[in-house]
Amino acid sequence: MRSDAIKKGALKAPNRSLLRACGLKDEDFDKPFIGVANSYIDIIPGHFFLNEYAKIIKDEIRKNGCVPFEFNTIGVDDGIAMGHGGMLYSLPSREIIANSIESVMNAHQLDALICLPNCDKITPGMLMGALRVNVPTIFVSGGPMKAGMTKKGDKISLSSVFEAVGAYEAKKITEEEFKEIECKACPGGGSCSGMFTANSMNTLCEAMGIALEGNGTLLALTPQREELLRKAAKRICEIALDEKFKIKNIITKKAIQNALVVDMAMGGSSNTILHMLAIAREAGVKLDIKELNSISQNTAHIAKIAPSLNSVYMEDIHNAGGVRAVMAEISSRQEHLLELDALMINGKSLKEHLKGAKIEDENIIRKITNAYSSVGGLAVLFGNLATQGCVIKTAGITGERKFKGKAVCFNSQDEAIKGIMKGKVQKGCVCVIRYEGPKGGPGMQEMLSPTSLLMGMGLGADVALITDGRFSGATRGLSVGHISPEAAEGGLIALLEDGDEIEIDVDAYTIYANLSEEEIAKRKKEFVWVQKEVPSRWLRMYQKLVSNASKGAVLDME
Repeated sequence: MRSDAIKKGALKAPNRSLLRACGLKDEDFDKPFIGVANSYIDIIPGHFFLNEYAKIIKDEIRKNGCVPFEFNTIGVDDGIAMGHGGMLYSLPSREIIANSIESVMNAHQLDALICLPNCDKITPGMLMGALRVNVPTIFVSGGPMKAGMTKKGDKISLSSVFEAVGAYEAKKITEEEFKEIECKACPGGGSCSGMFTANSMNTLCEAMGIALEGNGTLLALTPQREELLRKAAKRICEIALDEKFKIKNIITKKAIQNALVVDMAMGGSSNTILHMLAIAREAGVKLDIKELNSISQNTAHIAKIAPSLNSVYMEDIHNAGGVRAVMAEISSRQEHLLELDALMINGKSLKEHLKGAKIEDENIIRKITNAYSSVGGLAVLFGNLATQGCVIKTAGITGERKFKGKAVCFNSQDEAIKGIMKGKVQKGCVCVIRYEGPKGGPGMQEMLSPTSLLMGMGLGADVALITDGRFSGATRGLSVGHISPEAAEGGLIALLEDGDEIEIDVDAYTIYANLSEEEIAKRKKEFVWVQKEVPSRWLRMYQKLVSNASKGAVLDME
């Protein structure tokens, strides 16, 4: 056992003495030691109950002849951190989470790992850390939140609240309607109920085979979710000493291909691209951002989920057959897209796992012959504005897929929010928000507030927004993020001026500023990045080491 390094032989008597102080008995030293990485925290709705979930997992691990050791990671709630300086810490928290998993697991030489994440950067952070440790690992998330419901019977979610801010500011809804949306959008525990970043990543864990069936769609705080916890705990004990199930044997190039296909088919958050690039790097899998368009071009978009379609939420996807049904439909008609021999943590190949799976409600998960689109719900655009690429959630586009407009430039998200509320962004404009990339932010803030303001004010179909920052999975509209190189690197987005014409063609995968090479060269020569003051030592350290979004915003030590 890996854990023999801390429990076997005369030299390890001091180690055992300390373990005895934690309650271990003689018989425990012959059992596998299982790390239970818990992201419990009171301030995140998807996490405040995870301490109780960890008790269920630990109890089941003990019943199955292993010894659990629970430890915690931090967590940042993007919705609560958004709209102020706290958002600068969200993406950097992914690195702290990854480092904490690596530190605890390797310092104590634990044999296997079960990860209990749910929201925002926590799932990808745990995946990155687990890949560094490379022991048998299972992910089991806290589960999605039930959709909210207004007194009129309309389903709503967190994105409804953000958009309601714009509607309220534009006097399109009353104060009473505004308050009702605020109070009813998030009815209880769980990750926000649409296909936002949390549910996207938990769904992709299932697609990669590192989580059991239902991980991405089974509602939080239900007996069914508790049963999934028990199954995951039992399974980790079965495979704890089996090298075949080391996480790097599960998260391979094949698994990443399968995850990206599902991502495109279900229109996941644009953040998944950022995280999958980082996860692939930790897995030792070569993944070029340019590969994503070939997957998108060949993958039909068959499941539209809030915020892209505000009548469908994660609970609906689960009842319609879940991720397994999505993958089964793809494999039945586009078999070449999925790597069906990929090994899953349940011991089956993907092909075996999909046997008997079918769509239960074709209004929720469509057949490929009736797809929302013949291409996937995410795309990477290239052009002089993004020579290294940028990302758009095509599933969330509300207007045309081709747009030409005049730039209105803002040098921060705060500046943009004030400008939008003052009416500086009008129909036909391209709202440019820069210096919010991984280095420029630092921390690559999400732009749900400005995009939701535009939607709430009725401008969603008539303007475009481009940024070197990123978006929440709740974002709708023609919103292009992750522009690389970012402004802080001297990318063309930094050189734009009000009135410059910008052209976006989603179907051609292009994004251009209609400027001559001579004009661009002139502006480059005059460009000076006036770096904002960053009082935080941690964020200054992050700023020095972080790469741009085209590389997954990983810390680059090379």
